[in-house]
Amino acid sequence: MKFLFASDSFKGTLSSSRIAELLTTAAKESFPDCICTNVETADGGEGTTEAVLDAVNGQRMFLTVHGPLWKKTDCFYGKLDERRAVMEMAAASGLPLLQEVQRDPRKTTTYGTGEMIQDALDHGFRDISIAIGGSATNDGGMGCMCALGVRFLDQEGRELTGCGENLGKIARIDLSDLDPRITETKFTVMCDVNNPLCGENGATYTFGGQKGGTPEILEELETGMLHYRELLLETFQVDVNEIPGAGAAGGLGAALVVFLNATLKSGIETVLDLVDFDTRLQGVSLVVTGEGCTDWQSAFGKVLHGVGMRCKKYHIPVVALAGSMGQGAEQIYESGIDSILTTVNAPMELHTALEQAEELYLNAARRLFRMLKVGFQMKETEEQSDQ
Repeated sequence: MKFLFASDSFKGTLSSSRIAELLTTAAKESFPDCICTNVETADGGEGTTEAVLDAVNGQRMFLTVHGPLWKKTDCFYGKLDERRAVMEMAAASGLPLLQEVQRDPRKTTTYGTGEMIQDALDHGFRDISIAIGGSATNDGGMGCMCALGVRFLDQEGRELTGCGENLGKIARIDLSDLDPRITETKFTVMCDVNNPLCGENGATYTFGGQKGGTPEILEELETGMLHYRELLLETFQVDVNEIPGAGAAGGLGAALVVFLNATLKSGIETVLDLVDFDTRLQGVSLVVTGEGCTDWQSAFGKVLHGVGMRCKKYHIPVVALAGSMGQGAEQIYESGIDSILTTVNAPMELHTALEQAEELYLNAARRLFRMLKVGFQMKETEEQSDQ
């Protein structure tokens, strides 16, 4: 019997690797001869690079870039093999790099993300996957493109720095110095939002507030973003507002598509492809996945949905072990998840559940495999009675 463990981490308490260790302990108690394998997963959000590197035994590539307010910051991306790399834009241009009082979407830049891409190109990578969640920026990807050689010029022909407040000042986009290696590189963008670049549901009004934008600042930025959209249409003959996800990461999604010819793709689908998940399913009897809280959102681009749908394709049963179940959790059954068990076994305060997370998880895993053992015993009894 072979089990595959592919759980998301329980944020702040249990890592994916520790969860796999606990599941292995519980599985061996009920099925001493079973084979237990593990693959770390993520949905394209925080921790994606580390999860993929752990799954494929990849290598961290360290560098220093300009952070969201131009201050030098250390970060890393991942080397999967000689050709493929994976990175998170938040490592260079993310909201966690700023204190709350520093947040200002007029000033922040994606320049450091462009420097990460540049470094990957310098190291010979020609298949680059980029997770773009958690940004501190609203510059339309202008800073990122500046780092890659694009020049944004004002009415007097002066070069503009890449930040949100300069979007409305662009008069012309000069592509003559865009890194030529980009044309020979495949870019995949992990994106799980469908927001357009502009409008009520666009980058600025949907996400700008959490990045420090007041209503007045957001109005100013939206004016600049509308101007930027028109320039992109004029330059590339593409209306980025018609591209679902163009507004992700403050418009970085739009820039990666039109300047780098990137493909926007679900984060969990990209991660499962990078870790060669389908191959790992060969010979597996049961998959155990999970997350901290399962609710209606779990069916939309989260780890449970991605894992469940892949297993459904191969008719492999999947059980989810979650910290808790919220409203609409049952929707995940449509995504190939056959059952959900929770780790919490009695009424308790949240802080207690977090403090006892490991013990609660191990006990829940034991219940899961003991129940599975009962199922096998029932099957054996039925087979004996039929003889």
